[in-house]
Amino acid sequence: MIMQATKVVWVVILAAMLLGCGGSAEDADSQPLELESDSARTSYAIGYNYGSNIRRLAGELDLEALIAGVKDAYQESESRMKPEEVAQRMQQFQQDVMRRDQARRQEESSRNIAEGDAFRKANKEKPGVMQTPSGLQYAVINPGDGPSPKPSDRVKVHYHGTLIDGTVFDSSVERKEPVTFRLDELIPGWVEGIQLMRVGAKYRFVIPPELAYGKRGSPPKIGPDATLIFSVELLDIEK
Repeated sequence: MIMQATKVVWVVILAAMLLGCGGSAEDADSQPLELESDSARTSYAIGYNYGSNIRRLAGELDLEALIAGVKDAYQESESRMKPEEVAQRMQQFQQDVMRRDQARRQEESSRNIAEGDAFRKANKEKPGVMQTPSGLQYAVINPGDGPSPKPSDRVKVHYHGTLIDGTVFDSSVERKEPVTFRLDELIPGWVEGIQLMRVGAKYRFVIPPELAYGKRGSPPKIGPDATLIFSVELLDIEK
């Protein structure tokens, strides 16, 4: 958390430094920008990304004062605040960033739990959907006729993973390239679910958060306590 807060601080400082060196935002807007070179396009992409972070904090920062602080430090001018107050203000800012992030994640977690519970409850009633004692839900699209894997096996699969709203977070199908995993190194929902399959089978899994990434999620695409949906085709078992 501290590292994340520090990163946010430096994102803001760097962007302010660029604004301070380059004039006002209005001046920048009035000048045509060429993005023909790789360097220019990379620089713009980085700046756009930083700008998104600054926008999130804009209501709490005095941009003029921030730029003045960057200039004073860069030009080795005397600080307008005592060092101990600078340290205290920075510590407080980092704590505020962490508190906001924790509150945001808790709100997202609560929403994901409620929406996930409702989704799985409705999904459980659909024809062909089965649920294991752990809460894993699955539907057999194609049963397959080959052997079933053990946890220590390496499995070759095609998969398509989405959130319950349909957002795709990972897909070997879209990449058009199957992937090989050691089964017991995957999330619990996969370890359990793929052992139910035979080579040649295709299943649709709905995985509750406790069998997926839980409260930590898998940023940036999978939030805390998210229910996940996977369509998985078991192509082969590699001993």
